[in-house]
Amino acid sequence: MSLEQHKIPQATAKRLPLYYRFLNNLQMQGKTRVSSKELSDAVKVDSATIRRDFSYFGALGKKGYGYNVEYLLGFFRKTLDQDEVTEVALIGVGNLGTAFLNYNFMKNNNTQIVRAFDADPNKVGGEVGGVPIYHIDDLEEKLNGIKVAILTIPALEADRVTERLIGEGIKGILNFTPARITVPDDVRVHHIDLAIELQSLVYFLKHYPLELEQTD
Repeated sequence: MSLEQHKIPQATAKRLPLYYRFLNNLQMQGKTRVSSKELSDAVKVDSATIRRDFSYFGALGKKGYGYNVEYLLGFFRKTLDQDEVTEVALIGVGNLGTAFLNYNFMKNNNTQIVRAFDADPNKVGGEVGGVPIYHIDDLEEKLNGIKVAILTIPALEADRVTERLIGEGIKGILNFTPARITVPDDVRVHHIDLAIELQSLVYFLKHYPLELEQTD
């Protein structure tokens, strides 16, 4: 079951991992059911939006009962492909890249960084968080069919490295560089500029009251 089959809005798709994380926590606490209001209070998304998000997938809950945690968790696990581990390559083992390697993602879901690449000879051949670090010159040889990459490299190198990644079949890139990289239509890029996000946060703190936002 894929998100494309349902043709759900992108805003809904982005909220699904948030729901999945909270439901996973609920199951670990031994909870068996949850209401849309409880979900709303936990994930800071209004109840109406949650009900609308869930409605794209059919009848997931019962009126007066709420949602069965185990059923929802299993449903979203399959929807988000959490039954399979998605291997990820990290490009750039600087401060941010090192933080990603030490954190990795298997603690919360089935996404795992399994290889890292850098140009620093002092880092190449070593490991961080159990992840081996290879030289960036060996990218084509060592990528080994991985389809997702995280870019934490200098902006000036982003386009050149992206071209090499695409040449090796990468289909998804999480871009932490300020560069707005250009990719073919069949490759998805999510740009995350931490400086812009911080500036946006400060602006909203100054100019908008704190309230529960409804994002569609």
